Amino acid sequence: MAGSGFESLEQCLEKHLPLAELQEVKRLLYGKETRKLDLPGAALEAASRGDFELQGYAFEAAAEQQRRPRTVRVGLVQNRTPLPADTPVVKQVTALHRRMEAVVEVAAMCGVNIICFQEAWTMPFAFCTREKLPWTEFAESAEDGPTIKFCQELARKHGMVVVSPVLERDSDHGDVLWNTAVVVASSGAVLGKTRKNHIPRVGDFNESTYYMEGNLGHPVFQTQFGRIAVNICYGRHHPLNWLMYSINGAEIIFNPSATIGALSESLWPVEARNAAIANHCFTCAINRVGREHFPNEFTSGDGKKAHQDFGYFYGSSYVAAPDGSRTPGLSRTRDGLLVAELDLNLCRQVNDIWGFKMTGRYEMYARGTCRSCQTRLHPKIVKE
Repeated sequence: MAGSGFESLEQCLEKHLPLAELQEVKRLLYGKETRKLDLPGAALEAASRGDFELQGYAFEAAAEQQRRPRTVRVGLVQNRTPLPADTPVVKQVTALHRRMEAVVEVAAMCGVNIICFQEAWTMPFAFCTREKLPWTEFAESAEDGPTIKFCQELARKHGMVVVSPVLERDSDHGDVLWNTAVVVASSGAVLGKTRKNHIPRVGDFNESTYYMEGNLGHPVFQTQFGRIAVNICYGRHHPLNWLMYSINGAEIIFNPSATIGALSESLWPVEARNAAIANHCFTCAINRVGREHFPNEFTSGDGKKAHQDFGYFYGSSYVAAPDGSRTPGLSRTRDGLLVAELDLNLCRQVNDIWGFKMTGRYEMYARGTCRSCQTRLHPKIVKE
């Protein structure tokens, strides 16, 4: 059941629970119910023709006397790689560009203002193999590479902010590689980039063979539609990583990922939602879909037999709000576009209610954290 045979938790609940029990279970699982968006018929038809799921939900804030609603629509895209991993690099990238072009067209029909693709979206997630060629050939400039130019065209055409996670080739600093997300403004200008701060060494996630921890800190990007940040994949396991984006003013934090069922699926519904609650912001968790087979067998020093795939990427992308509510997830098995309408006023409203930033003891945490980094650490343990 960990693979493609199980469509989604939501579908299972709806199939087996009576309506009254289903509503109560969803209240416990998802918090306050999100309103379903009435998406255009043309968009639904285009998604059906393109064979990808389309869902839409809205998070609402209370009406205020001195602030208008700050409504923004975000789009989360999850997808499988359309061609086999041994297909020539340029053909794979071109096929993925065409796939995203079709999805973004539908997002534009749905009024999306900011769209985010999954981690390293222009390639198979080949970092399990530890092989360099051909996988490093997918890397490109984060300033003017072909994918960035493609995203600039999308942004200009649709007046949409595009968040594009790519494998970056940094030609200015020794041609090293980074796991990077580029933010393209709605004008088509490259607003900036951020890099993956935490690199896993877990099972087949052999990513430090290719790139190391990011060196750009926790940038937040002021867009026409709100302040956004990008916490790439494994960074979601680190609460302080989310916190730093929030401290820097992020109202929406995207989490483009590539993660498999056997490793993390039970953690997936919890982490981004908890981060939204703890940091008084919206979080957007995105995961790819399917199983990617590689030409050569590999092992990862974990006692498992040699194999040719990473495992099953389970999709299930969702959006969580600062009040703890969240959307249902997209399918575990299909490409999909999740449209979420957010009222950013909710961030401050929840902050006023719970006061986590007011009651947080950041100075005390900072002192303790600095002390823990000292060579001669003496932990504060009280003994009998």
